[in-house]
This record gives sequence, C-alpha cells and structure tokens, in this order.
Amino acid sequence: MNTKKTLSLTSRVIIGMVAGILTGFIIRSLFADNGFVDAYIVNGLFDVGGKIFIASLKMLVVPLIFVSLVCGVSSLKDMSTLGRMGGKTLAFYITTTAVAITLALTMGTLFHPGEGADLTAASNFQSAEAPSLGQVLIDMFPTNPINAMAEGKTLQVLVFAILFGVAVSASGKAGERIAGVFSDLNEVIMKLVALLMLVAPYGVFFLMAKLFTSLGLDAIINLAAYFLVLTATLLIHGFVTYGVMFKIFTGLNPMTFFRKMEDAIMFAFSTASSNATIPVSMETAKNRMGVDNKIASFTIPLGATVNMDGTAIMQGVATAFIAQAFNIDLSMGDYLSVILTATLASIGTAGVPGVGLVMLAMVLNQVGLPLEGIALIMGVDRLLDMIRTAVNITGDNCVSVIVAKSEGALDESRFLDPNAGEKEEEFTLSNQDA
Repeated sequence: MNTKKTLSLTSRVIIGMVAGILTGFIIRSLFADNGFVDAYIVNGLFDVGGKIFIASLKMLVVPLIFVSLVCGVSSLKDMSTLGRMGGKTLAFYITTTAVAITLALTMGTLFHPGEGADLTAASNFQSAEAPSLGQVLIDMFPTNPINAMAEGKTLQVLVFAILFGVAVSASGKAGERIAGVFSDLNEVIMKLVALLMLVAPYGVFFLMAKLFTSLGLDAIINLAAYFLVLTATLLIHGFVTYGVMFKIFTGLNPMTFFRKMEDAIMFAFSTASSNATIPVSMETAKNRMGVDNKIASFTIPLGATVNMDGTAIMQGVATAFIAQAFNIDLSMGDYLSVILTATLASIGTAGVPGVGLVMLAMVLNQVGLPLEGIALIMGVDRLLDMIRTAVNITGDNCVSVIVAKSEGALDESRFLDPNAGEKEEEFTLSNQDA
C-alpha cells in the first residue's frame, strides 16, 4: 500500500524548506502592509503551525532520553564501560570545541570582518550572568527527578537515567523485568518519532515561511563580511574538521557519514535547536549510522547540552569582528584567553537560555571588549544560529560514531548500507511486525 511513497524524508523536508523560504519572501515583497495576511497567515497559520511542530519535537526529548538511556546503561555488562565511554565522549567534545574557537579566531584575524564597520548605532546589551562551573556541576544532580523531567532539564534527566539504569542492571531478576518494559517502551517511542516525521515537511514549511517574512536582507548586507566569514568558518569546521577526524578515528568514508546526516541537518537548520533535534539525531545515529543504543542514548543528549562547536565559532569570529570594529588590538595572550574561556563556557553555560549571547558576553568581558558590539550582530544572528545548530548536531553524531567504533558498538554493515534506516522512518497502523 506504499505505492504513493516516492520521495525520501530528506527530499520532502527540503521541498518544505524551499517552499517556506519562497513563500516568506513573496509575502514580505507583496503583502508587507496587508493586515489580514499578517494577522491570520504569518502570525496565525505559520506561527501556530511552526510552534506546534517545535513543541511536538520537544515533547519527545525527555521520554526519549530517559527510556533510551536506561535501556543502554542497563544493558552494560561491565559498568567500567560507562566511565570509559563518558571520558572519551567528553574528551572529543572539549577538543573539537577548542579546535573550533581556534579556527574561528584564525579566520577572523585573516579576513578582518570588522574593518570599516559602523558601531555607532549599537545600543547597550544587557547580558545574563552565567553560573559558575561549580554551580553547573551541582545543578546536574536533580533534587526532584520528576520536576527535572517536567522542566526539560536535560543534564539532570541524563544523570538520573544513568543512575536508574545502573540500579536496574544491579537488580537481578527484578531488573531484567524492568529492562524488558523499558525495551518495549523504547520501541514505542521510536514509532512516535516516525509518526512525527510524517508531518515534518509541513512543520519545516511553517517555520521557514514565518522566519523569512521578517528576516530582512539589509541586515545581512550591512554585516556581509561578518556573515560570510562566520558562515565559511562553520562550513570548514563542519566538513573538514569533522571529516578528517571521522576518517582518522573510524577509517570509514566521511562522505557516507555526511549523506546519512541529511535529515538531522535539515531539522537542526529549520528548528535552530539542538534539543529539539535530539529525536532525529538519535534516530539517525542508531538507524542510519548503526551506532548501538547504549552509545547513542548517552552521546547524543550529552552533545546537545554541552557540545557547542558552532556557538564557539561564533565567539571567535564575533570577538575578532568587535575588536576590529572598535580598533582594539588583542594580544596573543588575549586570544589564548578567548580559546580557554569559550571552551569552558561551552559546558559552563549549558543550561542558560540564549546560551550563545551569554557565552559571547563572557568572552568579551574576559578580554575587555565592549558588549555594545553584540547589539549589532544580533541582526543576523537568527539565520546564523540555524547554521550553528546544524554544525553542533553534526559534531554530536560524528563523536557518537567514533566512540561506538572504539567500543566495538558500531554496526558497519548498517553504516555502509545507503538504505539503512529508511524502513524505520516508515509509520504504519498495521499491528503486524515489519
């Protein structure tokens, strides 16, 4: 009965994205002053449809993280594997973030995006105060796990799921019965993900149409040098850094990896949220890449919370841009300070809303640059945030495959199969097993 299914999920999402962008530009050009279109189409249909789609994605995040991670941890025969896996994952995330900020500062100093910029119209930027690293570590442990789930505190859910999984593994026969229940729950939740994928192209269309009715090209033109340097740096890190790292540590073809990342990248770009993309990233890692659930259920949620390579790149380019725009020379010590601060901040501000601007304010304060510069670059930050998020989740999946390969938990036959995961994307109301 699938004779109508001719386009892949990626193709349908791309069509939805392009159609949304074109619709946004058409409305902006032809119906800019039309009250009916603005009230009922842009801020009505597009806004409501897009927000419902994002809410639906976020709805799956907590149950997916908790159930999947409990399944993964409870299946470990040797708990030392968990510590080794966690150490590798954090080491890769921190290293790639340091590489990202170094690359960004290098590009910023080579191409001088801030020369000639007019910052006289920049207003004061009030930054939220970031918590200390010690406070972040304390906040990782929930006093009320149910409340942590209700509030969507990813790190707290992650910690509780690991502890619960360890307890299930150590509980003998009772633990085996509970593990069986969670295994069945995991299958059901993955079906929920597949169900959501059916409406994904429409959700992406609403998001893009709403965004591009309000996104003016004049902001991009005024900051063209900054926009181009930052975009180029993000693409270099996304394809070259990850590609080289992937080849060195897995021996597999990076192009196969990038092709299998299409769905997740499209979702990350359209939602601009690593957390909202967790269901798609995890489905990609497990079903498309062949990463074992015990790895993917740990690395993907952790990466969505603490791995911010794209944001770190913004820190570097923005720091160089603002320094050049205000004619402030930074020393080598200042640059090293930026690298260290941005790398630590990628973990230290993981739970703060508007994390990119908070982190940038921290970095600018560290080297004595004026925060007023942030107000100017905010004009194009929404579009750049979409690209940053795509880079972030690419890094999450890259590290997931590397860690899985090192742990002998990667199904290479699935990774090499170009059609792997397509069956899992399908949703049918039939009760028969596929």
